[in-house]
Formats: sequence, structure tokens, C-alpha cells
Amino acid sequence: MSPSARDILVLGAGMVGVCVAWHLRRRGHRVTLVDRGAPGRETSFGNAGIIQREAVRPYRFPRDLPTLLRVLPNREIDIRYRPSGMAGAMGPLFHYWRHSAPQNYAHIVPAYAALITRALDTHDEMIRAAGADHLIRQDGYLKVFRTARALDAECHQAEQNAAGYGVTYRVLDRAALARKEPDLSKGGLAGAVHWTQPWTVTDPGALVAAYADHFQQQGGHLVRGTLETLTRTGHGWRAMVDGEALDAEQVVLALGPWSAPWLARQGLRVPQFVKRGYHMHYSSRDGAQLHHWIMDAETGYLLAPMRAGIRLTTGAELAPQDDPPHLQQLDAAEAAARRLFPLGDRLDPHPWMGARPCTPDMKPVIGPAPGLPGLWLAFGHGHQGFTLGPVTGKLLGQMMDGEDTDVDMTPYGADRF
Repeated sequence: MSPSARDILVLGAGMVGVCVAWHLRRRGHRVTLVDRGAPGRETSFGNAGIIQREAVRPYRFPRDLPTLLRVLPNREIDIRYRPSGMAGAMGPLFHYWRHSAPQNYAHIVPAYAALITRALDTHDEMIRAAGADHLIRQDGYLKVFRTARALDAECHQAEQNAAGYGVTYRVLDRAALARKEPDLSKGGLAGAVHWTQPWTVTDPGALVAAYADHFQQQGGHLVRGTLETLTRTGHGWRAMVDGEALDAEQVVLALGPWSAPWLARQGLRVPQFVKRGYHMHYSSRDGAQLHHWIMDAETGYLLAPMRAGIRLTTGAELAPQDDPPHLQQLDAAEAAARRLFPLGDRLDPHPWMGARPCTPDMKPVIGPAPGLPGLWLAFGHGHQGFTLGPVTGKLLGQMMDGEDTDVDMTPYGADRF
């Protein structure tokens, strides 16, 4: 053990928290990972399972009038909202809209891309160490389009991303798409963009669990229990977990959508809103096979051939995090997906629901908590927590050990708010 090793608590066992704990343990620190459930059972369990090297541009708030008018009736598949959710997050959503203006967004993209472009290499290191290669496919995914206009727009954006950020892709016309996915509906599709760099994961929760298992094999500790209080002590921090005191010199808050409320208890407020999402697994009919992850871009859902069946994931729902599930969005996505691919029966007893923690400027919060010595932050990754977990862990480890970081971390600091 290094003489500079420290006792560190990492709160949160989703993809981000597990990766932070893994990297800190790799650096020789005494690390305890704390969560109420098994690693990878929250949002990391339920996502689309894509390590999105192509996603160098974060999701913007729609600003054009046609899109706003389309979304307003609240019947779309790609996005739905609850009035209570909109009202409760009015401030962060307004700033999200403001940051999505072209001139502001242009400054955000390079900082966002600096993380995304490192996603594959940092995942690869952990995948190899954890022996999780059997969960990984390296053949990209298909983003299919119903109109030539939308396909052309995507191709134009792809050209820019290729030139600026090394993104690779292929354009598939209707015939080429049919050769790759013969069981997709033959009508109604203009073609697809095949993003060739992303890796896909046949069981996202299992990948997080594999990372957590390797963390423990290397001497890290996992504590399952409910976080009750988090307080500063004379020499560090104390977390009360199911009545047990856990003391450490430093704490990393990586609780996903629960991070901002816990941080507010320390007197530091970071604006956050959540986008909820749903999934369900299905069989297929008549021997049909899905060979790639398929995003139905203009409709707003994704199909993924996973170990548990064909997973359908919905778009975003703006709603209070603790609201009961509203399953109309999933039902609408299922109806559209059945017209694209011959889905069979539902395989899960109940739909899964999770929440993505989002910040108004679309960038995660990574770094020290201002005015709270020994408290570090790693949350707010929006749609890309699964993709960005390993690079977040690597960069935060560099910061906590006082090293030069691989990228400028100023854009991700909590003091920007």
C-alpha cells in the first residue's frame, strides 16, 4: 500500500460510482463502495447498452417551433412530460433551453467530446481487467430513418463529426439496410447510418457487476445499505449507513439522480433535472432475428438484441423522479416497434423504469465540491453515464491525487453554476 493511500468512500454503485471506486483502488487507496442495492441495478441496468463513441454532441433542448408544436400535445414517443415535472424543474429546464442556443451549444460540444472520445479506451482497460469480453460486441449500431430528408440531415452532421472528432460511419440505402437486417419491415425506411465505432453490451447490468467484482478482487470493499446521513468530521467525513458509521478522509458523491439532493443537504446546490426512461424485453415471432442495435431515430425508441431478449428502450420522460410510472410512452413505442420488427411476447413481469440525471449545460459534474474539503463529485452525465463511467473514474482519480489530468477539467467543475 502506498504511504499516500487514503480511506475513501464512494457513494453510489451505478456505472459511474463503480468506475470511480475501481480507479481509486487501482491507485492504491483504501476504497469502500456504498449503495443500497447490488452494483449496476439502477439506471445502469436499464439503458440501451451502447458505449457511444459517436455521441460527441449532447442532446439539445428543441428550439425550433415545429418540434415544440409537435411535442406540446404530449403524445409523442421520443419525449413525454408531466406538468408537475415541468413545473418542478422550470429553472434548470429554462437554462437547458438557453444553453441549447447555437452560440452557447458550440462552446459546450468540445468539452463534451473530450470525454466521449476517450470512452472506448477507458472501457477497454476495465473490460480486459474484469474479463468481461463475452458481454461486448464491436460492430456498432444502426440509426434508421423513415424519410430521406432526416437521413440527409444525419449524414451532414456525421460528416462534421468525422472531420472534427474522428467519428466513423457508413451510409446504408434501403437495399443495404435490408441486407444487414432482413427482418425489418421492408416498407417505410429510407435507409440508415451505421455508426461503426460504438461497442454494444448484451447485459449492461452484468458489465457493471463485472467491474464491481474486479474492484473487490483487488481489495476494494462493498457495503450494501441505505445512506442515512453524511456529515463532516474533524478529520474527514462520516456516512451513516443502516445505523453503521463509515469514516473516511474523502468521499465521492456518485449517486446519479440522487446526488444533487444529497449535495443540497451540505449547503451546495447544483441545478439538476431528470429524464426518466422505460424498457421491456420481448421474444421475436416466426424465427425473426435482430442482428444489430436499432435506433428508430424519427420515432424515438431503440431495439437491442440482449441476453434477456430484445430490449425496447423509450425516449425521455420529463417527470418528477419519484412519480409512479406512466406507461403510455412504452405502449406507444411498442406499437411502433411492432410495425418495424416482428416482436413477440413481453418477457418481463413489469416494465423497468430509471432516471437520468441531467444538468442544464449538458455536461457532467466532475471534481471537488466547492467549500467542502474532502468531498468530490461525479454525477450529472445525462444520457451517457454508461458510456462515460470509466473516463470519469480515471480523470477523478488524477484530480484526487493531484496529478495533471488528461483533459482540462474546468468545464465540469461544480463552481460553474
